[in-house]
Amino acid sequence: RPLKGVLLDPSQPEGESQAMSTDTSPLFKPFRVRGLEVPNRVVMAPMTRSKSPGGVPTRDVRDYYARRAAADVGLILSEGTTLRRAGASNDAHVPNFHTSEALDGWRSVLEGVHAAGGKMGPQLWHVGMLRKPGTGPHPEAASDSPSGLTHKGKAVLPEPTDEEVQDMAQAYADAAREAVGLGFDCVEIHGAHGYLIDQFFWSTMNQRSDRWGGPGAVDRTAFAAEVVRLTRAAVGEQVPISFRWSQWKQQDFTARLAASPEALETFLAPIVEAGVDLIHASTRRFWVPEFPEVDGEDGLNLAGWCKKLMGTPVITVGSVGLSSDFILSYGGQGAEARTLDELMTRLDRGEVDLVAVGRALLQDPFWATKVKEGRADELKDFDAAALGTYY
Repeated sequence: RPLKGVLLDPSQPEGESQAMSTDTSPLFKPFRVRGLEVPNRVVMAPMTRSKSPGGVPTRDVRDYYARRAAADVGLILSEGTTLRRAGASNDAHVPNFHTSEALDGWRSVLEGVHAAGGKMGPQLWHVGMLRKPGTGPHPEAASDSPSGLTHKGKAVLPEPTDEEVQDMAQAYADAAREAVGLGFDCVEIHGAHGYLIDQFFWSTMNQRSDRWGGPGAVDRTAFAAEVVRLTRAAVGEQVPISFRWSQWKQQDFTARLAASPEALETFLAPIVEAGVDLIHASTRRFWVPEFPEVDGEDGLNLAGWCKKLMGTPVITVGSVGLSSDFILSYGGQGAEARTLDELMTRLDRGEVDLVAVGRALLQDPFWATKVKEGRADELKDFDAAALGTYY
């Protein structure tokens, strides 16, 4: 529905559009988890935009999200929002989720999304040792880390005390409590891509011998599980918690935390049992099988395996909607192309529950509506120039 004061599509063509050959109805079925009910399975993936001067979301940020909520995006997950820890952010233009000014800005953003009929949750984020010294809103602060080690194992800071690590975990819960107070519909904890929580998972960066570390991968899930446990206590029983994680990290796209289904189940169990309602399994391409040696080249992707092993609803993500052959279901044009039919099949079979769309929604706020209405001829290949726009 149009949102008063927000510019919608100024160039929407009149007349009939080319019909899509794919049945997209699985993408537009309602979904419910705890107290959250969304009208469809389309999720706006978190995408850092650095458009919040001083860490405060502006009217432009409000309109950016509201525009997509008004165009059939069922659930919006915000760009990464940073915690009250002084070393949490490496960019003063990334929005905070702790100062009064930033929270007022997020209140306005949420009002815009709700007025457009949408649902929204903030992604709670701490960059950890990916922050270069001297950057962010507090350049004087030290970066947080598991053990003071870089991703190459070089010692650059003292190992944090037990109390300091506990406060890092508490900072996520404090932000989540603020989110509930503002009226957000869910929260997402960012535990992927080489940021703070993910750093605790890796033995190179986490060499602690106390309760936060240990020799096995499951030992190193203690920090993530504590973040989730504290967040659950902060948000109560009605607000869902999404946990985003990845096998890969920014420093190594081939890295794997779990090399088998058995290892994956062992790794995920303590995190999910702490109170996770949605597993947001981040992959670069949604169609890539996670364990082809087990179920073949057309097997389950990472999200599918997370659901099979844990029984927890999942969000799949990875290059959804980036090429016209994908949208038009004309078949692939090389290794990077997959049809919409394949995604619908995974949804219809119940392998995945929700679909996070990133760059396609960044380029075109009306992507979901066009897919829903079969307006295939209005969909375009992704143009990297869209990364520099803010519409």
